[in-house]
Amino acid sequence: MKGMDRRDFVKATGVAGAAGLAGCIGGDDVGDDGPTVGIIEDRSGNFGLVGTPKWASTRLAIEEINEDGGILGEEIDIFDPDPQSDNTRYQELVEQAIQEYDVDALWAGYSSATREAIRPIINRNDQLYFYTTQYEGGVCDQSIFAVGATARQQLGVVIPYMIDEYGPDAYTIYADYNFGQLSEEWTRIILDENGGNLLGEEAIPLEETDFGSTINRIQEEDPDFIVSMLVGAEHEAFYDQRLSAGITDIPIATSTNMAQGYGHRRLEAPSMENVHCGVNYVEEVDTPASNEYVDAMYDRFDDLEYVNQEGQNNYFSVYMWKEAVEEAGTFDEDAVKEVLQEGMEVDAPEGTIELNGATHHMTHNMRIMRADENHEIDFPGEPEIIEPTFLEEDIGCNLPENPEERQYEPFGPDSPYEDPFPDV
Repeated sequence: MKGMDRRDFVKATGVAGAAGLAGCIGGDDVGDDGPTVGIIEDRSGNFGLVGTPKWASTRLAIEEINEDGGILGEEIDIFDPDPQSDNTRYQELVEQAIQEYDVDALWAGYSSATREAIRPIINRNDQLYFYTTQYEGGVCDQSIFAVGATARQQLGVVIPYMIDEYGPDAYTIYADYNFGQLSEEWTRIILDENGGNLLGEEAIPLEETDFGSTINRIQEEDPDFIVSMLVGAEHEAFYDQRLSAGITDIPIATSTNMAQGYGHRRLEAPSMENVHCGVNYVEEVDTPASNEYVDAMYDRFDDLEYVNQEGQNNYFSVYMWKEAVEEAGTFDEDAVKEVLQEGMEVDAPEGTIELNGATHHMTHNMRIMRADENHEIDFPGEPEIIEPTFLEEDIGCNLPENPEERQYEPFGPDSPYEDPFPDV
């Protein structure tokens, strides 16, 4: 019963037989009065590569649930227009999803810039919202369940590995917006915590495609490894130019590349050689639960290119929402939030993870994903469960007790951290 001191178990399984499931692709499957979810994920534009698996995974989960009888005996309708990687269009579609379709839950947005563009609308309407991208961290918001891995979790697994394997000296390149800027701050903190050193850093505009000067500066500094927080289709030019410049021998640590835009599948080898990404999931994870999910995805969407970590986050969070609705006995968003805030253990394709009800974040099975000269993938070491510690331990975020709507920053006034490399 709701209110009991126990963990709820969400079985994000049952993917067999997904081929040929009902539902049109790319349209609005919205009835007159049934429960409705919004899936507003990029399928075109700069983030179409990473957004398409998010959209497909969410549809797959809803279609599986409907095939199995729905939720509380009701079939779930879908509102899923393509926002086209345009934040103004995102704002318009989120308003439409809430005001016109009265969605019971919303999955929307890849980039942190998109999340921040729609967050005032989410907050104004107290909309239950699942943000599933791995991100910079720090969002303590009563309406948002940020279920992707944070920078603290992703960089916290890969940077210590790089220091141990290659040496302490790093050079950082990052996308020049909220995600990249705050991830770069986490890079400084994690380097310092593990005996690393920051030789230099560079902010890259999102539309930049010429990395010649950046590569020259990297060569001048001669780091032991590069930390990259580049994002989107434009920034992938860095990897081909890195290959042309002959610096694939300088390894890269990243929280973005390969796991999201699957450059190891699309770019010519060996441009991604020696790239190491901290991930909670990619389709190469070889476990029965992962293989079952991946097979179902390709059976359902025969033109799908890759099942990325964000797609998996969308998938398990749909089942997490289903469990919370069933526990609450209603689709009422406040009642569902109350159940989610009790905490849940989730059997996801990545493995067993846990929702922290106080912060609306997840533990994750963090892995290091590494590409060789042929873009073959391996996972050095064992998966490591990493808690999303910043909000709870460092900030004291407790949303059931204090329903905030803030984002805390690593070097912000409420954080215990100070910049360990102020002169870089």
